[in-house]
Amino acid sequence: MPFVAWVTCAIATLIIAVVALALLQVILHLRAVTKILAALQGGVDAIAVSTAPVGPVIASANANLAPVRAWCEVQ
Repeated sequence: MPFVAWVTCAIATLIIAVVALALLQVILHLRAVTKILAALQGGVDAIAVSTAPVGPVIASANANLAPVRAWCEVQ
């Protein structure tokens, strides 16, 4: 094989190695982002539970306060 062919193979190998390292770095960053997003999802779920609609709770409270309302209207 001529010398130019060996140089071309060496340069191609070097380029492939650099691209492989860059892809490995991207994979590691994506794994870190996945862990952060998983932690955030837990917080979002907690907020969703805390801010759930209160319609059924208010209906129950109004039902429990019906006797008080009736007593106040009589007075």
